[in-house]
Amino acid sequence: MGQFDAFVALSDYPVYVVTAAAEQEHAGCLVGFAGQCSIQPPRFTVWISKANRTHAVASRSQVLVVHLLPTHRHDLAELFGGRTGDDVDKFAVAAWEAGPYGVPVLSGAMAWFAGRVLDRADWGDHVGFLLEPLDAGAVSSGSSLTFRDVQDIDAGHPA
Repeated sequence: MGQFDAFVALSDYPVYVVTAAAEQEHAGCLVGFAGQCSIQPPRFTVWISKANRTHAVASRSQVLVVHLLPTHRHDLAELFGGRTGDDVDKFAVAAWEAGPYGVPVLSGAMAWFAGRVLDRADWGDHVGFLLEPLDAGAVSSGSSLTFRDVQDIDAGHPA
């Protein structure tokens, strides 16, 4: 796998915070595996680690919200990537409001979209959630946080 690891190391791609809601429970995590997977119809897939508490809530959620963070919001990446909802209520710390289907929309995001979960694919240690965009909001333009920007964050859960 050395050559594959070298290939992946050359990539720098956006990271996202994905939020979910089911019943009265909220969850969210930092996601590195995500991207648009269809132009027409528009589709986006996010991959959430099975070890993550967010996976359990997302598995029961009809809608997920995907957030792009601006480069100056490393604190939000640290909160949602370096802390686990098993130990801390991330939504008591981060500013947010209820979005579509009650899923949290983070106030510090530069852009976000809500997507209806159309399908789930279990392909290893992560589950892919296929999303159909429902609603979106853009707060600002500029550069978003990338994988290289958050390499210093120790994951709240192992992958």
